Amino acid sequence: MTQPYEIRAEICLPTTDLRADLAFFGKVLGLRLDMIYPADDPSVAVYSGHGLRVRLEQGAGVNPGLRILTDDPAFADGQTDLTSPGGTPVSVHPLSPPLVLPQTDHAFVVRRLADQAPWVIGRAGMQYRDLIPTRLGGSIIASHIRIPDGGPVPDMVHFHKVGFQLIFCIKGWVDVVYEDQGGPIRLIAGDCFIQPPEIRHRVLEASDGIEVIEIGVPAEHVTEIDHDMTLPTPHLRPDREWQGQRFVYNKAVDADWQPAHLPGYIARDTTIAANTKGVAGVQVIRRGNGDPQWATHDADIHFTFVMAGEMLLEGEGKEPFILTAGDAFVIPPGMRTRYTKPSDDLELLEVRLPG
Repeated sequence: MTQPYEIRAEICLPTTDLRADLAFFGKVLGLRLDMIYPADDPSVAVYSGHGLRVRLEQGAGVNPGLRILTDDPAFADGQTDLTSPGGTPVSVHPLSPPLVLPQTDHAFVVRRLADQAPWVIGRAGMQYRDLIPTRLGGSIIASHIRIPDGGPVPDMVHFHKVGFQLIFCIKGWVDVVYEDQGGPIRLIAGDCFIQPPEIRHRVLEASDGIEVIEIGVPAEHVTEIDHDMTLPTPHLRPDREWQGQRFVYNKAVDADWQPAHLPGYIARDTTIAANTKGVAGVQVIRRGNGDPQWATHDADIHFTFVMAGEMLLEGEGKEPFILTAGDAFVIPPGMRTRYTKPSDDLELLEVRLPG
């Protein structure tokens, strides 16, 4: 009789050095990496092989025991925490847990490159710099990602369980291949992708010094490896939707500059709001005509990264900040701000959720 629900069991092992264990379990023991998160500073990795599924948890403690993954509500009579007669702890978890979007913890945040925030080695050897240390209560992660040495990237076909994800290239180029989107696509400075939830993709190659801004909602999300899919896929389906969102490849060379929502500035829209049905909006903003004015917004999340140039950020009740390339800031809803003294080459990446 076929079981209506899939059931997986995995052994939990604590680790004091997950980064070193990734190489040990993969290269030395020959196990296959199936899942890892969070991408910017991994603390959990799941391997399988030799008839075993192993979950490594950074700092998990002594004997975390056995985990059972299933969506069967009747498994173990509905119990979620059990202990075997011999003392082995057993916990039952959903195999396909729903994506939880934490409530945003609104704050005015300024992150400057000059503050020397640490670069952390994350997934596939990429270097991550955190642009919103508070993560606004876990609602969003914004990362400045770089690969110092160009060439092939040691990546696998994978997908992310997210509500929204943006990749915006600010320096160099990177080749990526996506499910149902044809062959490899080269993303160059000024271009961006939106990666719909769970679209399979693989990073192939990058230039020396490639840098991108990656926005993910929520902050902590799972990356899973798809060992069965080969990319590129045989079908080209540009209109396909993943959880209501379409893949977007927006190129700077095709920009149509219009007056921005901020007086004194112009903007180009990336079409992301339309292709996510308003989940998020992404614009590139430059200096225009007229004087900057005080303004507010009603978005839940309003994030901005300074890609080039310089400006003075004024916030009501706050000390002003001189911002230059590499700096980032978050403005809470309802707060009055003004972008003054913009240099001629000022260029901002603005992300609003919802769009």
